[in-house]
Amino acid sequence: MNRRAFLTAAPFTGYSLAVDASQLPPREGPPPGIDEIRRQLDRLAPPPAQRRRSSQEPKLPAVDLSADFIVAGAGLAGVAAAISAARHGAKVILIGDRSVLGGNSSSEVKMHVCGAHAIPGWRETGLMEELRIEDAVRNPQRSFEMWDLLLYDKVISEPNITLLVDTTVYGARTTNGRIVEILARCDRAELLYRIQGKFFCDATGDSRLGLEAGAEMRQGREARSEFNESLAPATPDGETLGSSILFTSRLHRRRMPFQPPHWARKVTREHLKFRKIQEWDYGYWWIAWGGNHDIIHDHQRIRFELLSIVMGVWDYIKNSGDCPESDYWALEWVGILPGKRGSRRLVGDHLLTQHDLERGDIEDGVAIGGWPFDDHPPGGFDRHDLPPNRAVHLAQPYNIPLRSLYSRNIPNLFLAGRNISCTHVAFSSTRVMATLGNAGQAAGAAAAMCLAKGIDPRGLARNPQHLTTLQQSLLRDDQTIVARTNQDPLDLARQAAAAASSELPEAPAANVIDGRIRDHYRAGKRMEVHQWSARMAADGAWIELRWPKPQHLSHVQITFDTGLQRRLMLSASSAVTQGQIRAPQPETAKDYTLSVRRPGSAQPLIIATVKENYQRLRRHTFDPVETETLRLHISATNGDDLARVFEIRCYA
Repeated sequence: MNRRAFLTAAPFTGYSLAVDASQLPPREGPPPGIDEIRRQLDRLAPPPAQRRRSSQEPKLPAVDLSADFIVAGAGLAGVAAAISAARHGAKVILIGDRSVLGGNSSSEVKMHVCGAHAIPGWRETGLMEELRIEDAVRNPQRSFEMWDLLLYDKVISEPNITLLVDTTVYGARTTNGRIVEILARCDRAELLYRIQGKFFCDATGDSRLGLEAGAEMRQGREARSEFNESLAPATPDGETLGSSILFTSRLHRRRMPFQPPHWARKVTREHLKFRKIQEWDYGYWWIAWGGNHDIIHDHQRIRFELLSIVMGVWDYIKNSGDCPESDYWALEWVGILPGKRGSRRLVGDHLLTQHDLERGDIEDGVAIGGWPFDDHPPGGFDRHDLPPNRAVHLAQPYNIPLRSLYSRNIPNLFLAGRNISCTHVAFSSTRVMATLGNAGQAAGAAAAMCLAKGIDPRGLARNPQHLTTLQQSLLRDDQTIVARTNQDPLDLARQAAAAASSELPEAPAANVIDGRIRDHYRAGKRMEVHQWSARMAADGAWIELRWPKPQHLSHVQITFDTGLQRRLMLSASSAVTQGQIRAPQPETAKDYTLSVRRPGSAQPLIIATVKENYQRLRRHTFDPVETETLRLHISATNGDDLARVFEIRCYA
């Protein structure tokens, strides 16, 4: 499958539950061509004759922009929010203050993307799975710079997104409590931007947009008594988790000496009592510092201390005599930008707590998490007398509610990223990037729905019908939500019966219309099977939907298996990458056709032929056709001896 074919097939715009088709935004076409991308970029820097001066910065031209949905922050949460809203028809401006997208997952920090996969079998689906699979196939060499490029390609290829990089939000104007305009500046281009929008999203991590707009926020750790959280400290404080700087190293053919700079810390075996050095190709998350300082304003000091620790740790590895195998290793890269964990958290209509995560299901859930309660001592490496973290694992994933994804006092401000509405204890789990990418996808879809219906996010969350519509739309976009299944009345597949060339006893054909898009695991064991599986014969395997009376179809989507039970993440660590498949996942259908049988016709009509597929969610739109059956014929997988399908949906 080529890139253009996938990007054309994947997006779907609109909502499918209790929404008239005439109200849906127009369906997207192919990604913009190179000339259209150039025209978009040229509009961001008008010619001198069209430039106006700003009273605040008279030497910098001002550029006026507007869109439906403005996303500040281009980490994975912001990227997902922008793509999600754009695919649902909203015009989006995505603003990032760095040259690359992805935040802590980018080549500037190189943190691998963690999430619900900490509970075996439960890694996030939706956009996060789309990105993971794309990276595994296109980036088998595990290059973070290629990950940067992949994210840039995904964003720039969405016709509804305008991307501003190297651009920092520094102001907001509100009217009647609503944000109406934000101010941003790109010093590289020497331009100021005045950006108007209907809805905004703070995905900046440090809540910079919320700060400028006057959004209610929290910082630090709540007392145990405030929410009766057993994992909270006895007394409240302003401390949080420290930041980290990572490094990578490479094996050479000759001995590679290392002389630390004079400002490197002297690290001894005592400092590493609870911090194990077992490999040194990539390390270490426990090189953390600054949680007991002002994590935002002390940025320069924190960077220096982290670099001094990195140099001291590498000096220990190379020169202490305890790691003789390191003789032929040399540093390849050292991060200069600290990877920040905690800072400000914005307050929504619901403050997610330890109890919510332990309970799992929340009525207005729109995304899942599953990382442990993973708290770190604020002193970081300075507290070498303590273990570097305390991890309390969860038995099952939990829902993140919509009410935690918008501001309590700024009615048109969505939240995405590590600043979503939660206590410090809950934050210690929700803070990881795959989980927040899922939350960003939900925020983007919610923003598009608010635009379509002319309501604010609070109105969406409080209206049961609207909330159900949003949840069903997210499920259709392959988002996992705990205890929610496909109830879409417009999905014609739910009216059909399923048959197949063959089926495993535990994985019958009927599973593709049971409303669930993944198998369910507990304690690492598959407890519920929700896919059709069949042995591949010489001519493959097929599954067919049959209706009691003819139906008119114009859209079919299929959810394949991409091995969610395995870990799959970009990492510079050989240990983390061990067992991963940096290629198409073997369970996924590779070559397949879709065909229908029209009333009165003995010959099937092929409506789609796909080669070299590797993605989990595939969508096919075609001219309307009347049919009694729909057949998916899988002629090859990417290596597995079983054909596997989780769900088939059909729409008029």
